[in-house]
Amino acid sequence: MSWLPLDSVVVPIDFSDSSGDALKTAAQLVAQPGHIHVLHVLVPLDLVMPGSFAIAADEDHRLQTARDRLAAFVSEHRLVGCHLEVRLGDPGLDITDYAAEVKAGLIVIPSHGYHGVKRFLLGSVAERVLRHAHCDVLVLRRRDAE
Repeated sequence: MSWLPLDSVVVPIDFSDSSGDALKTAAQLVAQPGHIHVLHVLVPLDLVMPGSFAIAADEDHRLQTARDRLAAFVSEHRLVGCHLEVRLGDPGLDITDYAAEVKAGLIVIPSHGYHGVKRFLLGSVAERVLRHAHCDVLVLRRRDAE
């Protein structure tokens, strides 16, 4: 049984080169760009900077800046007609929640391959997505992986 082409693929983006690779991979797995849902999740400022004031105004500005940057990123990769979404929250959980909302058949996510202390401090979004997703997940290997 073939699972290609897919009707709904979620591609989480963090604007890295690896995110561009994930977009290219997703484009190969669907019949048309309209089946691709490109998602960027911002971490709330109150989680990053506890005790900050005027966070609500900053969050609105961050969301709009992220929307503009996401549209430019997708355009640079010559994908027209994709669904674009920016959310504020926990990346690992918001990616899987969004995939469930759009009834995605697949999430295509790059792995940054952090190890040791960096992985402990930053966590692994791809790993959380793997644990919580209700659909298949394709984790792409880093270009510079050993």
